[in-house]
Amino acid sequence: MSFEVFEKLEAKVQQAIDTITLLQMEIEELKEKNNSLGREIEAAANGRESLVNENAQLKQEQQAWQERLRVLLGKMDDVS
Repeated sequence: MSFEVFEKLEAKVQQAIDTITLLQMEIEELKEKNNSLGREIEAAANGRESLVNENAQLKQEQQAWQERLRVLLGKMDDVS
């Protein structure tokens, strides 16, 4: 009888070891995925920052062109 109990216990221990091993593998995969997603987030943030800077620069250029146009229109009004 004790041999059967020992076999059952051994089977449960082996099952627990297998489960732990699978969970450790899953944890490693999730860590890798998390790191990958972190890099993607960082790249997206850098891209966003670049776009924000470019947008600000384009707005400044637009304002400069609008001011030039106002000056030219003002000169045209003076000529008329």
